[in-house]
Amino acid sequence: MIKEKITQAIDILKEKNVDAWLTFVRESDTVHDPSLDFILGTSCTWQSAFIITQEGLTAAIVGSLDVANIESRGCYGEVIGYKESIQEALHGVLQKLDPQTIALNYSTDSPLADGLTHGMYLNLMKYLRKTPYAKRIISAEPIVAALRGRKSPTEIERIQEAVQLTLVMFDRVSDYIQVGRTEKEVAAFLKEKVKEARVELAWDPDYCPSVFTGPESAGAHAGPTDRTIARGHLMNIDFGVKKDDYCSDLQRTWYVLREGEAEPPDDVRKAFDTIREAIQLAAARLKPGVEGWIVDDVARSHITSAGYDEYPHALGHQIGRFAHDGAGLLCPKWDRYGKMPHEKVEAQQVYTIEPRITLKEFGVATIEEIVVVTDSGCQFLSDPQKEIYIIKE
Repeated sequence: MIKEKITQAIDILKEKNVDAWLTFVRESDTVHDPSLDFILGTSCTWQSAFIITQEGLTAAIVGSLDVANIESRGCYGEVIGYKESIQEALHGVLQKLDPQTIALNYSTDSPLADGLTHGMYLNLMKYLRKTPYAKRIISAEPIVAALRGRKSPTEIERIQEAVQLTLVMFDRVSDYIQVGRTEKEVAAFLKEKVKEARVELAWDPDYCPSVFTGPESAGAHAGPTDRTIARGHLMNIDFGVKKDDYCSDLQRTWYVLREGEAEPPDDVRKAFDTIREAIQLAAARLKPGVEGWIVDDVARSHITSAGYDEYPHALGHQIGRFAHDGAGLLCPKWDRYGKMPHEKVEAQQVYTIEPRITLKEFGVATIEEIVVVTDSGCQFLSDPQKEIYIIKE
């Protein structure tokens, strides 16, 4: 996987016309630069520099006791150890390569491209103070965004496996859900299935899974409560697993029939159908070259034109080693999203699509699917929920 991603990084540097990408870290188990997951796959202790160039040259400059571990990975063409200071070895490599642009891992908009700490930045500037390279620094955000976003076949396969396992668990929890059970009990049931499968939760266990039932629920990004499932409730679960380092993130909706009901009320069914249609319309618009806000607007406009309030969040985010991954979003042009609404969709990116509608009398109707962008459109990695799930008792 690491060799696969380093090769991909070289191609991205060529495409972006950036001479060198420098990842500068220390004590990586404690303060972890997310880019290390793709270009190193292990940890380092002392100040370390990992350099990849568009010419295909790779060099790792690490503390002497880290050399054997890094060399054993076989991912870097040159592994240089130092004892007292990294400065001399770093100068030597940069002088040999003489890059005109050096990308560093800082970003104002993407947390996953902002792995260089301020202290390490100051250290690096001190080391480069008497060289021409201090004035050749640029942000690595476009490189990191592309590397994280463009999934390799292995990465897509791992996400697909996590998705399918999550869907199996949704099937099992459907048999467990019943009137009188609490949100916490449903969450505990799913956590036990995760334990049995020997995988991990995809995000914070305090609210993975999020289970929310009825009109008074807190909704997603909040932990399950002692609120009980009751007749006439919409119930939703936001849940994902991490398998082989890659995540899923899916949502499904159930309706609990009231006494005498054979099917959900028209208001519930209409809301669910509107959500399902919005997902399909957005998926039809999702293709390489489209700005994220355009895809969001397709779903958002469909929902508001049906008479519902707009959902208070982005339509979808990228997914990978984290549930929220990558730099681009399918989101509206709101200030909180910075420049991300204008990032263009690329092939091999993997997105969620997750609009929602709140019904004051019933709760929240929402579905979250996962798609991979192809050269001409997208395809679903999840099996879309086509009908609302029914709980009879």
